[in-house]
Amino acid sequence: MPQITRDSLMTLEGYAKVRPEMRAEIIAHKKNRMVELGDHVTLIFEDEKTMRYQIQEMLRAERTFEDAGIQDELDAYNPLVPDGTNWKATMMIQYSDPDERKVALAKLKGIEDRVWVQVAEQPKVFAIADEDLERETEEKTSSVHFLRFELDATSIAAAKSGSPIRMGIDLDAYRVEPMTLADNTRAALVLDLS
Repeated sequence: MPQITRDSLMTLEGYAKVRPEMRAEIIAHKKNRMVELGDHVTLIFEDEKTMRYQIQEMLRAERTFEDAGIQDELDAYNPLVPDGTNWKATMMIQYSDPDERKVALAKLKGIEDRVWVQVAEQPKVFAIADEDLERETEEKTSSVHFLRFELDATSIAAAKSGSPIRMGIDLDAYRVEPMTLADNTRAALVLDLS
């Protein structure tokens, strides 16, 4: 899968001109890449398009136009672009009440390692979480994690041939029974596989 390069990014001025249209386009694009697991966990499966948008937004917000700053953003976000044998997702744990969130994050330690995908009847593939840095402490888990689901050739072939994709969470404190992804989500994720 292609990586985002300095030369493939828009200038700050160029991005400002297309930002409203790009924002609307990315919101629609993410709808097909979003999976809700229970009432409080949402995964957004990232791809080159979502990460390109994120980089452009970060450069805009920070008014970054120097090569070193741009390279820092590329180094931070390119690892979240799937490479053809995996799916990569941002996992958000959401509780609107701050007190409830604090209690929940303490109970949900380790949840990031218990999220799984399964293609057809292949074995479950558990997430590899937070490869960039540890986000869990002794007291609680983080409300945001970055996950990678590494697929074998058989699972990739099955996904590409139209087999169902299921997801769930195997954590006693937050169990999500197997759910089959909607056709639009399944189709979007298959595009990430080479």
